[in-house]
Amino acid sequence: MSCDNKTHIELNNKTVLVTGSPGFIGANLVLRLLSDLSGGTVVSFDNMNGYYDPKLKEYRLGLIEEARKKSSVDHIFIKGDLADKELVDKVFHEYKPSIVVNLAAQAGVRYSIDHPEDYINSNIIGFYNILEACRHSYDGGASGVEHLVYASSSSVYGGNKKVPFSVDDKVDNPVSLYAATKKSNELMAHSYSKLYNIPSTGLRFFTVYGPAGRPDMFYYSATKRLSEDGKIQIFNYGDMKRDFTYIDDIIEGVFRVMQGAPKRIGGEDGLPIPPYAVYNIGGGTPENLLEFIQVLQEELVRAGVLSESYDFEGHRELVGMQPGDVPVTYADSKALEEDYGFRPQIGIKEGLRAFAEWYKEYYKAR
Repeated sequence: MSCDNKTHIELNNKTVLVTGSPGFIGANLVLRLLSDLSGGTVVSFDNMNGYYDPKLKEYRLGLIEEARKKSSVDHIFIKGDLADKELVDKVFHEYKPSIVVNLAAQAGVRYSIDHPEDYINSNIIGFYNILEACRHSYDGGASGVEHLVYASSSSVYGGNKKVPFSVDDKVDNPVSLYAATKKSNELMAHSYSKLYNIPSTGLRFFTVYGPAGRPDMFYYSATKRLSEDGKIQIFNYGDMKRDFTYIDDIIEGVFRVMQGAPKRIGGEDGLPIPPYAVYNIGGGTPENLLEFIQVLQEELVRAGVLSESYDFEGHRELVGMQPGDVPVTYADSKALEEDYGFRPQIGIKEGLRAFAEWYKEYYKAR
């Protein structure tokens, strides 16, 4: 990475705090850190809630534990809730992380309609606690947190009609509480960057998928229903496009961003110009939902999850749009490419093949 507006962050021999570490993106990031770093400590933090089957989180933690045995990087897992300010402060005080990657959040657009309190506790109060801990990491002249990276979401674009979605677009019309909390995170991070000179970067993820992913995501839940001879619902009668982004592309983007923090620069008023940035991480090639389902079906047959004679037409139903959902997501990732030299490039055939093969092995072992 060579970019005039970034400060290079050395990850080796540092302490990296990853919240949401048994989650889909979090676990894969920890695995990447254990694989690529030559020394240091990764502190994982999560509450292991039951939003989806905790066995999948335990499985991911098992992968992390196996990787740790072969790594020169230490790994510590702390079970706790981000809304517990005392615990968050204790973790920062004890481990003094140099890089913080906040991926812990209550996810899901539809779930937020019936469980709003979970989103306020995790995504608002929890993120506030992270920001406060970052702020006080500089107390007493300590070097403190060099870079805060946090998960935002493509959901912040709401019903924007202009595509592709650019980080320069206005995002003032969220269509779900989940989206509103993610936009709030960006605003909160901006204010803390301005007031306390905390280098922060928000990442708007676009429909992340892959092996050991989130079971509530369509590709995963559809596979489960089909494998149990159930029927899948295809929303908006299939007239939807998604910028599906394979997990390896997401992790490559996060890993690069961690190493390039927004520069701290003083303004004419004597206060910091906020060392703050937001990027899209998306495939940049939105796929029609029906075509995506077609590829998924082909790969499930190829992997042996479903039989070649499976009646797909008899197991699907076209239905209307769900509350809180949007018909199109489409990322403009030019800024990510310009600043970090990276653009997602793994196509859905390759990505869904990897998922289907993993699914076959994972559920065969259960």
